[in-house]
Amino acid sequence: MTDNKEHPIRKNLSTRRLALLGSAAVLGSALVLGGPLSNSRLVEPAYAAAQTTQPGPAGFADLVAKVKPAVISVRVKLDESESGNMLSHKSNEVMPFEGTPFEKFFRQYGFDGNPKGMHRHEIITGVGSGFFISADGYAVTNNHVVDHATKVQVTTTDGTVYNAKVIGTDAKTDLALIKVDGKGKNFAYVNFENQTPRVGDWVVAVGNPYGLGGTVTAGIISAEGRDIGAGPYDDYIQIDAPINKGNSGGPTFDTNGNVIGVNTAIYSPTGGSVGIGFDIPAQTVKAVVAQLKEHGSVTRAYIGVQVQPVTAGIAESLGLKKAEGALVDETQPDTPAAKAGLKAGDVITAVNGTAVKDSRDLARQISTMTPGSSAKLDVVRQGESKTIDVTLEKMPNQQQANAGVEQDNSGPSVPHLGLSVAPANEVAGAGGKGLVVTDVDPDGKAAEHGFKSGDVILEVAGKSVSSASELRQALAAAQSQGKHDVLMRVKTADNTHFVAMPIG
Repeated sequence: MTDNKEHPIRKNLSTRRLALLGSAAVLGSALVLGGPLSNSRLVEPAYAAAQTTQPGPAGFADLVAKVKPAVISVRVKLDESESGNMLSHKSNEVMPFEGTPFEKFFRQYGFDGNPKGMHRHEIITGVGSGFFISADGYAVTNNHVVDHATKVQVTTTDGTVYNAKVIGTDAKTDLALIKVDGKGKNFAYVNFENQTPRVGDWVVAVGNPYGLGGTVTAGIISAEGRDIGAGPYDDYIQIDAPINKGNSGGPTFDTNGNVIGVNTAIYSPTGGSVGIGFDIPAQTVKAVVAQLKEHGSVTRAYIGVQVQPVTAGIAESLGLKKAEGALVDETQPDTPAAKAGLKAGDVITAVNGTAVKDSRDLARQISTMTPGSSAKLDVVRQGESKTIDVTLEKMPNQQQANAGVEQDNSGPSVPHLGLSVAPANEVAGAGGKGLVVTDVDPDGKAAEHGFKSGDVILEVAGKSVSSASELRQALAAAQSQGKHDVLMRVKTADNTHFVAMPIG
């Protein structure tokens, strides 16, 4: 990994460690050899003979011989001046480079913000992996492998070294497309798998861990649809084929020799493989690479809504059969969603007939579509199903942040919830709509569900509220209907979202 900023998946390092797979050097290795076992029981001859008749696993030699020539080692050079701002962290902060190509440099020179002996223009070298996707030299790797590189070289399985240039990168999916000039040479290449792999299928990973090019490991698909906090479109395939630092950008194959994913990250308390690796799915890679090849960048569509997952409590309060879909918290003004008539409280359950599992799934589906195209959204609004046509637009480069709300510590208490409220039109800066939360009982239900002073309750059970008495009436009406939860639309300093509040 050679980027000059902390990768997004390094969040929550106190509870877990997700390491990107770039590597700078092989620092050492050890072999543990098995010896004779003491007090071991001898196997009966008849049993031993029976065992020798059992067929062994077929192995992956033929598969490896087929795909290995398409896998490359990627070596990059980075001028230290490009990453100078990376060296200014305080000594009491978590080292952002653990498990990356820069870790050994920080340990060597000291993590004090002023590494001794580090010259201004020192060249840092990192390595990763990649693979050819066409005979004319286009290859895929990770964005974090080539990010800010001043020079990129690839080495093929026969040891030949080629210079490469970066065609385009996409930080949100951590993918990059590079091009090798083979001067007329036809490179061996591999194809992407069109079918969705299944949990339990055999897979083979090939790459350049710790600079050891051409390394092959095998395992199975352990899970799919993993969100590891790397970006807004996380949908990783989890595999248990051992991958380590330096495997970044390398392919994982199915037993047909097609690429099912690109190795990107590992979960590791130690920095080495513990059998939990994450791949970018082939379908995502194909879509991103196609845009990188044509435009050098990725353009994504959007509809302009703020959404959240549908929890069991929200589903119960809305009368939904399943806790699936994306609940619209807010439609942004002058966006495709606002123009199409989407409203806060709508639950988007499908896009063009494809079910929406949750809010992340909605974002992924919309982002793969072309700006200017039309999408049919299946929506549940106040218990009724309807279809809304939305014309997608290009995602803006920046999104406006929601304004904050001033706090006030006076107002009547609302029974059973553990909070006090005041009409927003009586609180400066609150915008005049809804009820401002002025105080929260730290031991009450409201605190358990994330309410804080300054939050604004806009709606309760789909109805606007502007006084404590209206809030009480809405709660009483929900209780009289036998509901165990009531849905509240709440505006915080950061966003607007729904909360399913227990009222039993």
